[in-house]
This record gives sequence, structure tokens and C-alpha cells, in this order.
Amino acid sequence: MDDAYPDRFAAAAAEERWAMVRGIVAGGALGDPQWLAAFEEVPRHLFVPYYFVGGGFDRLWCEDPDPVRRAQWLHGVYADGALATRIRDGELISSSSQPSLMARMLEELDVREGQRVLEIGAGSGYNAALLAHRLGDDAVTTVDLDPEITESARRHLAAAGYRPAVITGDGARGWPPRGPYDRIIATCTLPCVPQAWLDQCTPGARILAPFATGLIALQVREGAHGKYAEGRFLHTPAYFVPLRGTPPRPVRRPHAGALPRRVSENELFRFLLALTEDTLDPREALSLWQRERHPERERFGITVRDGRQWAWLDDPEGPYVWPLPNG
Repeated sequence: MDDAYPDRFAAAAAEERWAMVRGIVAGGALGDPQWLAAFEEVPRHLFVPYYFVGGGFDRLWCEDPDPVRRAQWLHGVYADGALATRIRDGELISSSSQPSLMARMLEELDVREGQRVLEIGAGSGYNAALLAHRLGDDAVTTVDLDPEITESARRHLAAAGYRPAVITGDGARGWPPRGPYDRIIATCTLPCVPQAWLDQCTPGARILAPFATGLIALQVREGAHGKYAEGRFLHTPAYFVPLRGTPPRPVRRPHAGALPRRVSENELFRFLLALTEDTLDPREALSLWQRERHPERERFGITVRDGRQWAWLDDPEGPYVWPLPNG
């Protein structure tokens, strides 16, 4: 166990972890016994020795001299919520994702024994530990641009007894030396789908990544002109920090009064705005939204092919398509 924070919290953490896992199961996730075992056995508190609350102005940590605040720290670690783990110049740059969302994403990744997984965004290392628990250390590679993040993730993983490959590098470029990969999972929002990921995938590989305010699941295939990918969004909403190292998509917000408030605050409509912000005016998006009877996320998808990528509604070759930046 890491000397920086020896696991003197093991007994109390086990009770908190049990409650967290039962809550995730009650919410409909962790039906796979192997993922259930991973969440039951990987100690999240070793990956989040501190986190920020109150908008980043307060820090809860395992070494607080106040036992009440230590108890608050441990309870928060095993609550079903995202935790802000690294803030720089007032900006959130790394977090530990909501456990129930992590569970759904890992199940949707649809891994099989013997497959190799590339994770983009190391975070605290907790997600890589869950993957390593399921597939083994040698099958997992996690990449992050920030050396401070990778160093802390590596330390947390070692404290919990896991040693996947932790790489400091640009996640948009993947990591060819340990490829090809059967699965790629990102824990940061993409501005576009990097072509490098497709190049490092095996045919039939699956890519799962946050995009706009949703989760896109892409299947990689071999075509006449090389690899291409296509897939639909999942039902699940998802909000993550942006992928660092690539220019973010510009955020364009509708002018005050441009849209009815009940529409502009609708979560699914805001997904449509985020997905089409480079190409559709908000009022055009509203017209589409009404005409198509408030489409769910699952009706939307993304195609990456022949040096182009685009989002679409219902049909990748249909009337509703929107170009995306090339990766």
C-alpha cells in the first residue's frame, strides 16, 4: 500500500463501497457479474485521496485532522457523483467520473477476454483499475497529456495493486506502440473523432466516447479506402471535461429571448444544439426539433469515412447531416 495514504480506511470504505454498488445495481447497471466484482473490489478511495467541493474553494482529504471532515471525505468518495480532483487557475482539468455512469460506459464497451483497451484520459486512475481488474494489467493502456495527472494515476494504481501502462502523451494521437486495440474508451468530451484512433484499431473494434452532451458508440470496419467508423448515440447523457491537446469546438449560445425558455432548457434540445453548433442556427435547430417530434439521442449518429466525418439524424446518407471537424 502507498505510504502517502495507507489504507487505514479499509473497513469503513468497504461498507461505503457496498452501499455505492447496491445503488448502482438498483439503477439498472452492473448486470455483468465481472463488472460487478470489479466495482465491489476496487477501492475508489485510494484513487481520490482528496477532491474539491464548493466550487473548488474547499478541499476534503483523507489526512484532514478533523475526523468529521475525514468521514465526509470518505462518504463523498463513495457517493454516486463526479469528484473534482484537479483544478488549475480556476479551471477543472481532471475529475473522477460518476460511478454509475462509469459502470454503464464499461458495460457498453462490451469487452471480451484477451482484448486490448486504450483509455483516453487517465483521471485518477480508477477507471483504468476497473479495466485492469477485468482484463489484466497487460491489456490496458491509459493516456493523458498532463504529466502530473499520469504520475498521480500511476501512484494510485500501484497503491491499489494495479499496473497497467500509464502514458504521458496526446490522447488524440492514441498510443501506437501498444496497439492495435480492440476497444477505445474516452473519459473526456471530443470535438471530433481522431483518425489516429481508427488507424490503431482492429477491424470490428468499438470506440465509446463523450461527444456533445452524449455518448457515441462507433464500430470500426475495414473499407475499400481504409478503416471507417459509424455508430449511434446511446440514451445516456454525459458531461465530461474536454479532450486536451485539440482545439475545442466553439460554444455558441442562442441570444437571450431567441428561443422559448422551456425549449432552451430542455436537455435533449441542448444536445441537438451542441451536436450541430457549427452548422445550424438555434432557430433552425428548433424547427428541426419540432418537425421531428423531439428526437431522442438514439436517433442521432456519427460517421467517419474517407477523410470526412459528419453527424446525422436517422440515416447517415439521409437529409439531416451536419459536417464535423476532421480529426
